[in-house]
Amino acid sequence: MKKIVIIFTATVLIIILSITIYWNLPIEITRKSDIESGKKIIQNIENYKKTNGKLPEKGDWKTLEKLGFKPEKSNPYLDYLKDSSGVYELIYVEGFDGPYLMWNSEERKWTIDFPKIK
Repeated sequence: MKKIVIIFTATVLIIILSITIYWNLPIEITRKSDIESGKKIIQNIENYKKTNGKLPEKGDWKTLEKLGFKPEKSNPYLDYLKDSSGVYELIYVEGFDGPYLMWNSEERKWTIDFPKIK
């Protein structure tokens, strides 16, 4: 009986330790595939901006799909926001509440945050 309690306790501690370590890893590791696909879309948006002199429109799904966006049916889905000054954000929306994995073109880095563009 004592051996079972020790094994159970050790297993629970290992699980807790593993979860704690995972939560504290940088987002570049835990969200690597999302960031990599986001980087491709960022490059496509920057190329579009150079070619057309403006950012793509938020509701123009024909253009956004050409740039690499997928329809909003996937989870998480990548949302796109822009403002009138030429700043844009890519946001991986998961569920209803944030914070979310996002890219802001002013900050030029991936963060876990709330959208700054409304």
